[in-house]
Amino acid sequence: MRADHDVIASLVPAGSRVLDLGCGDGTLLAELIRRGADGLGVEISDDGVLACLQRGVPVLQDDIDKGLGDLEDDSFDIVIMSLTLQAVHHPALVLQEMSRVGRKSIISFPNFAHWRLRTQLAASGRMPVSPLLPYSWYETPNIRLCSIKDFEALAHAEGLTVEQRILLDEGGSREGAVAERAANLLAAGAVYLLRR
Repeated sequence: MRADHDVIASLVPAGSRVLDLGCGDGTLLAELIRRGADGLGVEISDDGVLACLQRGVPVLQDDIDKGLGDLEDDSFDIVIMSLTLQAVHHPALVLQEMSRVGRKSIISFPNFAHWRLRTQLAASGRMPVSPLLPYSWYETPNIRLCSIKDFEALAHAEGLTVEQRILLDEGGSREGAVAERAANLLAAGAVYLLRR
């Protein structure tokens, strides 16, 4: 399991009804179910859906950019989107739908304003690559790169309250306390626990 998955899993109480958007191969959701959650994944790719089914993870094949119209209001305790925000076309819509169908949301994303990325871009003149942003510009699924400040402004604009922010290092683990002083510069990524 990825290091950021451990951070996310620590925020999910046992027995929670969980929706995992962009669940990929179902690794995180399988772990949450093993820990006692009642889970459902949503994934767009055929390969991801097949991998989920092979793991025994319940999954719907759907495009979260079109909303979650098939799901009722407040049908989940927690809606998760792990390292997927930067790959959606309509982040504001996805956040709105997450807060509609779930009481709380957990979102993780890479921080494009991290100092190493800034340095790579300034020094080489080329789009940076990092452990949390591992793709070259021409093959990346990431289309909406944002910073921690950008995300917090969007969450505020959508009327969401940040209950908890956990900063991540380049490996996806919890960042040290020093990063809190200048999160937008020092954290490679972040995990947010949000509520309406």
